[in-house]
Amino acid sequence: MAIGPQDGRDWTSNGTADYDAYFGTPTHDDHVLFELLTVGVFQVGLSWQAAASKLPVYRRLFAEMVPQVVAGFDEEVDGERIANDPDMIRNGRKIRAVIRNARGIAKVQREFGSFADYLWQFVNGTPLMLPAVTRDELTNQSAIGTAVAKDLKRRGFSFVGPVVTHMFLLAAGILREQVIDA
Repeated sequence: MAIGPQDGRDWTSNGTADYDAYFGTPTHDDHVLFELLTVGVFQVGLSWQAAASKLPVYRRLFAEMVPQVVAGFDEEVDGERIANDPDMIRNGRKIRAVIRNARGIAKVQREFGSFADYLWQFVNGTPLMLPAVTRDELTNQSAIGTAVAKDLKRRGFSFVGPVVTHMFLLAAGILREQVIDA
């Protein structure tokens, strides 16, 4: 199933429903990947529902989440404009991280052709099934998430620690979890 702005769904409705529809579905769409990464950035310290519910706000304030456009934003001027919106999560560090991440995506696109190609090369183009665990054994980090996080940071991305990156890779369907009943 392809997901993204051109899939026929109404992506202007409910951010939580949109994110839930995205989560775990393998995607090669840079636009969707930027949205998923942005939710991950804003999720730090919040519930995924709180961060995802703001997807319509992110879309409105971050140029419909087009990385190439957001990459041109001024961190101070546009960051302040975005932070002053009454519907926005007003964390300046996270807002600046989204702008930096858009710049990182633009650089990666120039080097690899797409952000998706860059990410999927870590798993040789096929979703990586993590070892089966019980609910009690679920973790919010993985070796591959840590490796990708390190490489993203090296490329100028922000707010992409091992936890955020692991959850982002799960959301993008690049990593898959198997939960077994104990």
